[in-house]
Parts: sequence; structure tokens; C-alpha cells
Amino acid sequence: MTKLKLLPNIIFVLAALSPALIVMLYQFGWGTALNLGIAIGSALFLELICLRLAKQKIHLNQFASSILIAVFIGISLPPFSPWWIIVFATVLSILGKNAFGINNKHPFNAAMIGYAGTLVSFPGYLATWIIPKSLDLGASQQLSLSESLAITFQTKNIPDSMTGATALEIFKFSDDGLMVDQIYQSNKIFHEAFFMISGWEWINIAFLAGGIFLLLTKKISWESPFAMLAMIVFLSLIFFDNGSSNSGGSPVMHLLGGATMIGAFFIITDPASAPSTSRGKIIFGSIVGFFIYIIRVWGGYPDAIAFAVLLGNFSVPLIDRLTMGQISSKDFDKSTGQN
Repeated sequence: MTKLKLLPNIIFVLAALSPALIVMLYQFGWGTALNLGIAIGSALFLELICLRLAKQKIHLNQFASSILIAVFIGISLPPFSPWWIIVFATVLSILGKNAFGINNKHPFNAAMIGYAGTLVSFPGYLATWIIPKSLDLGASQQLSLSESLAITFQTKNIPDSMTGATALEIFKFSDDGLMVDQIYQSNKIFHEAFFMISGWEWINIAFLAGGIFLLLTKKISWESPFAMLAMIVFLSLIFFDNGSSNSGGSPVMHLLGGATMIGAFFIITDPASAPSTSRGKIIFGSIVGFFIYIIRVWGGYPDAIAFAVLLGNFSVPLIDRLTMGQISSKDFDKSTGQN
């Protein structure tokens, strides 16, 4: 992607993220805002250090891409995460971005490097989210900015009444003998939702709206998002098992739970770590969707987006090698950001 093309694309992506950011700020209050502020600040500082160490000129594109990575980190981590957790994840992401040189192409999605590394290193801190406003009738919004700062900088503990497991965690770790309907009826996050998962359904719909905006403006192509979501739906239908106690969950739960929509439209479409050809993008999206479902249902991590994306990134060189023979000039222009 050319430097002239990179910055406008990042601006479009940030604009597409804005509906979801607004919904998350509504659902989680100051916690999301503080996550974003700390992540962006630490990302810009570390990017400046990397550029100085590499003896490179300071380019606005580099800082813009770091801001975008920091936004992904900020919204991926639970609101009111300790400040050092946010900095740790951001450092891993920026180092992952610059480890292969100060350029616009790197083999692994930088934000997912940071999130996955933090999840493996400190799983306890990432296990619990605060309850969305849609579910707790505004309790999470009662914290003032000063109280929120005290929690983030660990001079005050977040009240237990404000925290809870995510829907995917509740479903995955529920009693083995429960039917799907019984799990839904016994947990408010399901049975008090408008569609499927209280709070999270609107967040995912907002990410979907942003993704459609990027598709309509041709800032991303349809292949990877479609393939990923189609694979998740396909596997969900196969293993739904009529809602029995062995069910892997409904397609709607997998689509509107966790980070599915941001993964489909904002993470796997990152041109720096995605395949170059249309056929390759379909294969890549299918691989990521496959691993998301497999890890969610039979693995140890209920959301699985980060690990699925990184596993998919491993396959990109082989995908490009196998499909590059069919690359068209249109594919090449999309992969380089040229018109």
C-alpha cells in the first residue's frame, strides 16, 4: 500500500469504527474511554522511540497506523483494565508491527499479537468484563471520572456487582447437562437481550454497520469477511444439534457474541497481514472462521478471534504462493492501495 494511500484509508477505518465506539462508550462508560486514551498515548510514544532507533524520518502514516492499532487494543481489553495491562498489550502490538522493519507490511496482525500475548500472560485480568448498561440498568455508568481513574490506576477496586463473565464464557463453561434453552433462560445476558446477547448484540451490529460502510466505499473487499462469517454459520448449523446439551451454540450467538464482527470487517481485512488475491482472501477468511469456531467450542478461549487470526496469518505466505498465479491487475491494485 502506498504512503499516499495509507492515511486516507486509516481515516475511513476510524470513521467506520465510530458507531461501535459510541455504543461501547454508552455500554461501558469511562472504562472504554480510559482504555483508548492509555493505549493511544503509549502507542504514539513507543512508535516515536522505534522510529528514532531505526533512524527513520517521522511520517504521519506511521503514527496514524499506530493510533489504529491502539484503538483495536483499547476496545479489545475489558473496560477498567489496569493501566499497565493496557500499556503491556500496546507495547507488544507496536513491537510486533515494527519487528520486521518500519514499513506497511508485516506477517502478523499487530493488534492481535498484543491482545493474544496479554491474554496468555495475564488471563485473569482479561477474563471478566463489566456488565453492559443494557443489562444492569446503568450501574456501570454511576462511576465518575475520578472513580474510574482510581480503578484503572489501581487505587480502588471495581465493585463485584459491576462485573461478570461474557456470554461466550457463560455458554462455554455452563453445566454440561443443560440444554441451550436452559442456559439462555438461566442467564440474564441471554433472556433479557433484544436479539441474543444483551449489550453485545448492539456492539456487533455497530461493527457490522461500519464494515458495510467500508465495503460500500470499497476500502475493503468482501471476500475475507464473507468467508469468515459463512464458515462460522456453516459450522454452527452443523454442530447446533437441535439445542441439546452437546450443542456448540446457535449461529446468531456466534455472530453477535464476542468480537466476531470486528474480526470479520476490521481485523482480517488488514492489508498488511492479509493475502493479496481474491481467491486467497476467501481461503484466508475460511481458515480464520474455522479456527474461531473450533477454539470457541472445543478450545480453552471462548472468543478465539486473536488466536484464529494469528493462525490464519501463518498460512498467508502459502496462500499467496498457491494463488498468485491467478492474480489479476485488480487484485494487485487492491493489495497495494493503488487506483
